[in-house]
Amino acid sequence: MSFAQYQKTCQQRIDRVLKHSLSNQDSPASAQRLMTAMDYSLFNGGKRVRPLLVYAAAEAVGASPELADCPAAAVEMIHAYSLVHDDLPAMDDDDLRRGMATCHIAFDEASAILAGDALQTQAFAILSASNSHLNAQQQLAMIRILAQGSGLFGMAGGQSLDLQAVEKTVDLAYLENMHKHKTGALITASVLLGAHCQEAVEPASLLALREYSAIIGLAFQVQDDILDVISDTQTLGKAQGADEANNKPTYVSLLGLQGAQQKAQQLHEQARSALRPLGASASRLQDIADYIVARRH
Repeated sequence: MSFAQYQKTCQQRIDRVLKHSLSNQDSPASAQRLMTAMDYSLFNGGKRVRPLLVYAAAEAVGASPELADCPAAAVEMIHAYSLVHDDLPAMDDDDLRRGMATCHIAFDEASAILAGDALQTQAFAILSASNSHLNAQQQLAMIRILAQGSGLFGMAGGQSLDLQAVEKTVDLAYLENMHKHKTGALITASVLLGAHCQEAVEPASLLALREYSAIIGLAFQVQDDILDVISDTQTLGKAQGADEANNKPTYVSLLGLQGAQQKAQQLHEQARSALRPLGASASRLQDIADYIVARRH
């Protein structure tokens, strides 16, 4: 199976899991608008990179896709909630996401806030469900991983650092620390969630996966910054040049376009090297590293 076929298969699989997780809810009639806003935010054309990482990491340690379904769904819900809140007027104030109106534009600000809140809490409901095929020890470990990756010491903390840096001069160390948390923490969580689908994952494998995830988390953001300069709004599905317009520090603004492109390639090579201890079982994770620095949106 080619990587493109594997990616499509995983996307179709996680979409089925996500649809089931929402359709299975016995919500009151008064919450239908909220359910619609959640559905809109989950199924608006996302690449499903984080669930893909969960499935690929699970494969790398010999765990079945069935065991990866709940953690893959949980991390995508966290990611979707973060984008809904990130687009709000109090944050980035964006009108366009993946070529569609952002949640607060399609509905209203209150609905967007509630949709994000509900997606976040639903993620932990999925991880703790009794029908997840995971044992209690695995569930507890995954809940901790996702909470750390999305909270104060992860994505939310990184977003705070991002907001503090607007219209300020920061150095490369600040930028990398910011994105290690804002973008990288949830990518690391995705890989670790997949690894913990295996009850007895080898410490050496876990170490390699953690190193790989930290590197590709940074590479993902570097490529995002590059695309914000070289791509266009139609391809990106969001406003091109928004970082520069908002006077946000980026790898391109600090390193120049060529320097940022070189950094992305260096990180790509480091990510592939980090997976060597896992051998052929990590081939899909290698493919994802290739995809992250080659993508056009």
